[in-house]
Amino acid sequence: MNPELYLSDLEAKPEALRSLAGALAEENPFRALPPGITRVLFLGMGSSRYAAGVAALRLRAAGVDAYADYASAAATHPAREDTLVVPISATGASGETLDATARYAGGPSPVAVLTNTTVSPLAEAADLVIPTHAGEERGGVACRTFQHTLALLLLMEATLTGRDRDVPALVERVAEATADLLDRRDAWLPQALELLDGPHGVYTVAPAERLSSAEQSALMFREGPRRPADACETGDWSHVDVYLTKTLDYRAVLYPGSRYDEQAMDWVRLRGSTVLAVGAEVKDAAAAIRYRHDGDPDVALLTETLVAELVAAHWWAGR
Repeated sequence: MNPELYLSDLEAKPEALRSLAGALAEENPFRALPPGITRVLFLGMGSSRYAAGVAALRLRAAGVDAYADYASAAATHPAREDTLVVPISATGASGETLDATARYAGGPSPVAVLTNTTVSPLAEAADLVIPTHAGEERGGVACRTFQHTLALLLLMEATLTGRDRDVPALVERVAEATADLLDRRDAWLPQALELLDGPHGVYTVAPAERLSSAEQSALMFREGPRRPADACETGDWSHVDVYLTKTLDYRAVLYPGSRYDEQAMDWVRLRGSTVLAVGAEVKDAAAAIRYRHDGDPDVALLTETLVAELVAAHWWAGR
């Protein structure tokens, strides 16, 4: 892995997103899915599973039986003709995902693989290969593939549920939002670096509907600069992470939008903890980072992790 190339990968996000929007406007790859799907099973590890968890929640809310499982699980749902299996892997070579997919390859369940590497062992096991169009990530970190995977999963949701959603137009707005954060980073990044640079790591908090943002952000802090970091769902925070505010110099990135934001902030005020809000103003947060289109929850889902990614990139490079 390389911190300078990782930063370059982040800076290339808007261009890659515009390319993805163009590809999806030209062809919806999920139109090739077979009819009669009543269950969706996502398989993945790391950031692939983070994205799948949000997609499964959204599908269930729309009435589709959907699950996001660790590919490493010894047992999961049985193969059935009406069960769509969706392994996700940026490289197409994740060992656990390959092992899990092998249980379904050649069986009654259709297998649709999401990958950034269409010539790979995982692609060979698929009935349908969905490329993420993220380009080569030379820094060695799945940052653009994470963002593109989320976009594709939103398109899958729209296709399976018949929802009228212009996903290519959404991806164009995400490109604008991403470019806005990048273009204005000199205005917000120094303060973010200072606020989050504590002795006890960084904590990331997001609503269940965007939990992948907290999980991916914490992973970026661990994977690049190798700093302690952990993610938590906003409502659950008051049951599992609030205790840390009493004994640590607690510093958190909050992705607002949960009905339980204020519940968490009550404890933050009481304990004098530091919270950086991303995407909305939050009372008594130390600062808030805004960006174009941040009032759209789907734009936020695909954009907001860039704040943590850029902080991680600068820490990693020793800046």
